[in-house]
Amino acid sequence: MLMKDEQTAAFYLGHISYFRLKSYWWDMQTDRVNHIFAPNSYFEDVIARYNFDRQLRLILFDAIELIEIALRTKLIYHLSQAYGGLWYLDDNIVMDKTKHQDCVTDLQTEFARNGESFAKEFCRKHPNDNPDAWLMFEVVTFGTLSKIYSNLKHQLPQKSIIANEFGLDMHNELSSWLAAISFLRNVIAHHSRVFGRDILKRPILPRNPRNQWLQFGITPVQEKKMFVVISTMVYLCNAINPNNEIKNKLLALFNSNPNIPIYKLGFFNNWQNEPLWK
Repeated sequence: MLMKDEQTAAFYLGHISYFRLKSYWWDMQTDRVNHIFAPNSYFEDVIARYNFDRQLRLILFDAIELIEIALRTKLIYHLSQAYGGLWYLDDNIVMDKTKHQDCVTDLQTEFARNGESFAKEFCRKHPNDNPDAWLMFEVVTFGTLSKIYSNLKHQLPQKSIIANEFGLDMHNELSSWLAAISFLRNVIAHHSRVFGRDILKRPILPRNPRNQWLQFGITPVQEKKMFVVISTMVYLCNAINPNNEIKNKLLALFNSNPNIPIYKLGFFNNWQNEPLWK
């Protein structure tokens, strides 16, 4: 690997581990056994990728916050209206009672150890009671929210209503999107690499999207890449707030980094002309 400034390279290696950076230069090698790099492979390009990835994670985490708060709110509102404030304890509205009990245990554990004043005050005043959903769900993780929604019985009208409010016709589509976003959230929360990563949980492509989506088709390679799950996040953010800035921030990041190969995220196949991204 070439270095334009060895002193600067030493500075970065003193603050970012070699092993962490390695993931960003893996594809720059022509021989991955003997670690031979392609001509004109510069350390500075690796740092550019690293910084791009960091900025990308920050934007995506903003999107996740928007989606998480909306999902939390819709679960609280629609299920509490139908089944009361303690609906999350009712195993008659779920498909898998074992999964349900695991979620309830996670909720109760998180609430009991939460440091927020409202949680501590409730536990002090009501040590033997469960809080209503609008209190309990303020401490729930995105992963648990996703599991709770997915485990609701399919025939519950509230499950379809929530999917519809997110711009989807089918609740199984929303369940798969939330699972994929939950996976990405865990990656981001641990400051792990998004650039070039394949997704383990692939979202179901919607059959009848209510809002602007992808019309040119997705290649098998794209299905494995972050492009699809990032697109689902942009779609959900648009359904929540049409004036959100997530897409604009992503496009600005791409435009300000023209040398970053965003095709490694799955952004190819005329993506910029897709209705969702135009």
